[in-house]
Amino acid sequence: MNETGRPQDFPLSNPRADRVRDVAKLAGRPARLKRGQFLAEGPQAVREALKLHQQRIAAGAPGIVPEVFASEACLDRYPEFEELAEGTSARLATDDVLAAMADTVNPQGIIAVCAFVDVSLEEVLDGGPRLIAVLCQVRDPGNAGTVLRAADAAGADAVILTGSSVDIYNPKAVRSTAGSLFHLPVVLGADIHELAAACRARGIGLLAADGYGDLNLDILQDENAARRLAGSDAQSAYALERPTAWLFGNEAQGLSEAELALADHRVAVPVYGTAESLNLGTAATVCLYASARSQQGSVSASASRLGPS
Repeated sequence: MNETGRPQDFPLSNPRADRVRDVAKLAGRPARLKRGQFLAEGPQAVREALKLHQQRIAAGAPGIVPEVFASEACLDRYPEFEELAEGTSARLATDDVLAAMADTVNPQGIIAVCAFVDVSLEEVLDGGPRLIAVLCQVRDPGNAGTVLRAADAAGADAVILTGSSVDIYNPKAVRSTAGSLFHLPVVLGADIHELAAACRARGIGLLAADGYGDLNLDILQDENAARRLAGSDAQSAYALERPTAWLFGNEAQGLSEAELALADHRVAVPVYGTAESLNLGTAATVCLYASARSQQGSVSASASRLGPS
């Protein structure tokens, strides 16, 4: 840092420099796997990465952001990055250098090199999760990132990707999460059969999002609402407020028969218009929010019963 608090005065300016090429290699999977690092590009992703980095440092744990590269214009527009990047190797860089490092043509003035942030399946399940999104053979990085972002917004406790799913550290996937990758635990390479068995052992239900499912999500939500109003004597096919892992399948084929067979129920999101189906991100959002709303309603109802009359 210089006397103004900015990174050193002379920015990296050679797009063909060895360090620039070394960072750029993280756009490829082989380099990511070898180093255990990936790129976060743009103010939103880098801000959330640095917040997590500082939280971990404050807790006495290793940080996740060893390096940050930013343009003068970006730091002028977002001065908070100077404080957030404290303790990292922060360097000024020209726009040409940032473009050479980044996966995108326009990296929005800032790039961070980040350590992998995924955790083990046991760590997630032993934490007593109530809502989990499971991506089974999801291959598109944009879809994977969108579902992770939706899970974060719905208050899910984790996102789990099976072994045949996309690399969540793919630059497009990271961008699609809009920073949510740094907000909730992510498990990679899970075996779906081991996951299902572990969930059942912990009382976590499994619901499969399936366009041909035997349960209609709207009807299921109505049944749950009626049951909560009437008390425990009312019936519903599945209690949406219970801890639940939602299974979401491949973009083209959906969930396989083997994956569907692991679920307690197959649940269809109704389509009232003439569209053939919903895309993965939209369907996942609707399903996760259905559980989240029931779980939040259950907590509110319990608090109301315990409070003064």
